[in-house]
Amino acid sequence: MSNVFDVLKERGYIAQVTHEEDLRARMQKDPITFYIGFDATAESLHLGHYVQIMAMMHMQNAGHKPVVLLGGGTTMVGDPSGKTDMRKMLTADQIQHNAQRFKEQFEKFLDFSPGKAVLVDNAEWLMDLNYVDFLRKVGRHFSVNRMLSAECYKARLEQGLTFLEFNYMIMQAYDFLELYRRYDCQLQMGGDDQWSNILAGYELIRKVESSSSYALTFQLLTTSEGIKMGKTESGALWLDPDKTSPYEFYQYLRNVDDRDVEKTLKLLTFLPLDEISQLCKVEGAALNKAKEILAFEATKIVHGEEAAKTAEEAAKNVFSGRFAENVPTTEYEIADFKEGKDILTLLTEAKIVSSRSEGRRLVQQGGITLQDEKITDIDYRITEDSFLEKSLMIKKGKKTYHRILVK
Repeated sequence: MSNVFDVLKERGYIAQVTHEEDLRARMQKDPITFYIGFDATAESLHLGHYVQIMAMMHMQNAGHKPVVLLGGGTTMVGDPSGKTDMRKMLTADQIQHNAQRFKEQFEKFLDFSPGKAVLVDNAEWLMDLNYVDFLRKVGRHFSVNRMLSAECYKARLEQGLTFLEFNYMIMQAYDFLELYRRYDCQLQMGGDDQWSNILAGYELIRKVESSSSYALTFQLLTTSEGIKMGKTESGALWLDPDKTSPYEFYQYLRNVDDRDVEKTLKLLTFLPLDEISQLCKVEGAALNKAKEILAFEATKIVHGEEAAKTAEEAAKNVFSGRFAENVPTTEYEIADFKEGKDILTLLTEAKIVSSRSEGRRLVQQGGITLQDEKITDIDYRITEDSFLEKSLMIKKGKKTYHRILVK
């Protein structure tokens, strides 16, 4: 049987890990209990969380036991990692509401039947701590100098790190210690921006329990240009269908950059690596097939097969223009787009706008959408790869459609 550590590594999940060979051997020998924490800062999980959920599913499918830790306690403080400003403080009622929504979402992805997985809220042990007792037993193991050198605090030091947030690392470390004691949880995993916090828990277990544990972080889901994936004009790409529809979710992944297709197929689907390799051997318009499979498979995991089929059909209908037989159409030769055509030229040539100045205003205000992707750059260029099934659907405002066909 293949080792799930190798699976995670081959698929590109792993960023950093302590004692790699030891952890790999430990996973090969017996099931390991591991956890990932999720602070309840919003009503829904998003695409960034989905990468971690996929990793948990890989682990559970290989026989290991996930602990999903809801941050009902830590969300009261707020994680400063990767933030230049203090996070918005939520009320206890808001946090518990969000945590309940998280719980409902996780039940779609993991098997929580007895012995398979555990879902727990750190409010259970953090909210009633005796502060002085906590400082004496736990705080004494932390060096302030070392904490201030951690990546999770660096971005905040110039803007002003509050003492409230400064406690976050210690609280997360204590979570690991508590889960180690309660569930024999020996591995903490999370996004790579959590490396400093995860290491703090790993070291606390060693100091307090004189025992070993492991830390592992995942690559953050970014584009080939280093920009976080999952951000849209309307906000984050949520896993809740009421906040981001299955169609929007499908379309976002259908429109990923060519350079990101193979990576996202490995991270966001369960397709075998050899199949992914075959799909991604092609270039240009031929890569659209791989994008469609990526969008369908990921949407199926998040929203179910029926929703994925509906989203796929809706996308094809929109792209082909079948959803409205009377959509105005302009035809071009595909060669006209060999060197690319800038968005303002296309809009004026197709008489979608009356002038370049009108086109410039619409683009800058977010009023132009191509294949369901909002365009805000007036220098954006349409190329041969922009077309799906020789069709490009342009939307002006909310209701005006125009189809570009190539032959």
